[in-house]
Amino acid sequence: MFAAVVPPPGAVADLDGFLEVRRGAAPFRWASSEQLHVTLAFLAEVEERRLDDLAERLARAAAKRTAFETRIAGGGAFPNAARARVLWAGLDLDEDDRTELDRLATGCRAAANRAGVAVDGQRFKPHVTVARMRVPGEVSDWVRLLDAYAGPPWPVERVTLVASHLGEGPRGRPRYEPLGEFGLG
Repeated sequence: MFAAVVPPPGAVADLDGFLEVRRGAAPFRWASSEQLHVTLAFLAEVEERRLDDLAERLARAAAKRTAFETRIAGGGAFPNAARARVLWAGLDLDEDDRTELDRLATGCRAAANRAGVAVDGQRFKPHVTVARMRVPGEVSDWVRLLDAYAGPPWPVERVTLVASHLGEGPRGRPRYEPLGEFGLG
């Protein structure tokens, strides 16, 4: 499972359209439009008995934050462009909105911990994964291409708790199932 900010359909369609004409140029495992999101907290193992408490705590964490506007823009690679395993698109955030998003991620992680759910401890870096590589590769050209992209603005108004069913989606990919949405503010 994971807690995430899910871009609205218009923002997803815009990014998908930008990438669609370019996907054939690289043998990456491209994320489908249904899989595009910004992970706030990755929750590898969630026991069923903890779900209600987790949902309540995520709702409280979201309610403490204020809605803000962003857009998908720019890009990068993990761990870096020379040995990339993941190609991602970034978010356009001013300083206040970046602080709000960071606090939202921190709140979601704390909510999971208080509900007895272990959280992946990696430092939060807001991004939308657009592709994965089968083997690490050089993707500087792709990062430059994504740096030229700026999608339409959209409001961040909610956190979504998503269950990931590995191997149940098209072509053996995960199938995502929203379990709850929690409004900001």
